[in-house]
Amino acid sequence: MADPRRIWDVSEPLEPATAAFPGDTPFSQQWVLRQEDGGSCNVSTIRMSVHVGTHTDAPLHFDLAGRDIASVDLRQYLGRCRVVDVRGEGSPLLIPAARLTPAVLQGAERILFRTRDRHDHRTWDGGFTAVGAAAAAALVAAGIVLVGIDTPSMDHADSKDLQGHHVLHAGGVAILENLDLSRVPPGDYELIALPLRIVNGDSSPVRAILRELPPAPPSP
Repeated sequence: MADPRRIWDVSEPLEPATAAFPGDTPFSQQWVLRQEDGGSCNVSTIRMSVHVGTHTDAPLHFDLAGRDIASVDLRQYLGRCRVVDVRGEGSPLLIPAARLTPAVLQGAERILFRTRDRHDHRTWDGGFTAVGAAAAAALVAAGIVLVGIDTPSMDHADSKDLQGHHVLHAGGVAILENLDLSRVPPGDYELIALPLRIVNGDSSPVRAILRELPPAPPSP
């Protein structure tokens, strides 16, 4: 019997129009074989930065001694998560650590930040909301094992020290970026967002989905 639980696809589409971080290699696709040209099948080659679209950063992305994406603990990318609706504050815009109260984080293992109501994967906005060091420290202190956000990075676009990334890494927290949470109501879900097994990879695209939690068993 098919699982009746609803699924939300929270991944950005990958296409030439998908926005890339300035300086990164955008997505492109080249056909090697086409049936319409007499080929036995359709085969294509893609070229892109591993940070285009919805992706997870490996520690190697910002730490030369860090694990590559093929070596990360996959258990962090599977399991119960909580979508939290929050808006950035300050300049640059950061998740306010004061909003991460025990009431917000209690019982959560994975947190996904929904920072905006509309998501356009084709548009680059350098003023996006990031997590930053203070909110990252609050998440580590709460025992969160994964944090995701619907913007391109845990740190603001001009950051050179990537403090948010480093604080999360030191606390053993996995990272997801460029999620599309615009159609997902705040609440608890099951997350499935596995990276590819790219040896020496600093990141990997993921197909991130949220699945409705099973109904609670009836009380005895």
